[in-house]
Amino acid sequence: MNKKIAIIGGGNLGTAIAEGLIQSGFILPKHIIITKRNVATLLHLERKGVMVSDNNEEAVRFADLVILAVKPFQAADILTKLTPMLNERKHIIISVITGVSISDILKIVNRKIPVVRAMPNTAIAIQESMTCISHRDVEKEDMEYIVELFTQLGKVAAIEEKLMEAATVLGACGTAYAMRYIRANIQGGIEIGFDAATASLIAAQTVKGAADLLLKKGTHPEQEIDKVTTPKGCTIAGLNEMEHQGFSSSLIKGIMTSYLKIAKE
Repeated sequence: MNKKIAIIGGGNLGTAIAEGLIQSGFILPKHIIITKRNVATLLHLERKGVMVSDNNEEAVRFADLVILAVKPFQAADILTKLTPMLNERKHIIISVITGVSISDILKIVNRKIPVVRAMPNTAIAIQESMTCISHRDVEKEDMEYIVELFTQLGKVAAIEEKLMEAATVLGACGTAYAMRYIRANIQGGIEIGFDAATASLIAAQTVKGAADLLLKKGTHPEQEIDKVTTPKGCTIAGLNEMEHQGFSSSLIKGIMTSYLKIAKE
């Protein structure tokens, strides 16, 4: 199945999606069009064979899959302008817009267009995203294609739409949380004697390895922790000190704070 894709919104996420699709080889660059008012910032994609445009309507007419990657406050206006170009028998809308529900989209377009709501993260640019997906009125064959598409770009989880805000916090905001942990690890590494570059390498690869252990072995984090916490050892001493200082509770509180913020909006 060969589908053409329009990415409406060439910001950080839209660009990351385009870059990930190109890198995966799943779709030919010439089958992707991406839009932005200032197309000059998209020239690196154009050089790779992607079509770039400042005309959203033109992009929709070209495509089968329409990926909406604009800011939440832009969604209603852009969708309203795109509605005359949307064909119920041709187009599928894939929205990666935070806080905009499938019902919100269908209310604006006022027709029975198949809609997928997806929440990837910026690691999609290197094919390591965690993408959560929910959908409505999408044919099985089309849904299989969309899942396969996002699978080229990382891991995919099908969830109920009511969990999409929670998925945004855990999977998208979670990238920032992980980066902050790595940054703190680097700072600690520098304090105990490493230069910044070496500390950065050790911290990043250690976190990557820890995550891969869970993903590839399917184990629980505590099982892997038990393997490196010997009696009276330095690991358990450090872990206990972190917990005394509120490590786990502060992380959980941060997740809940982000969730309450997005839920209110």
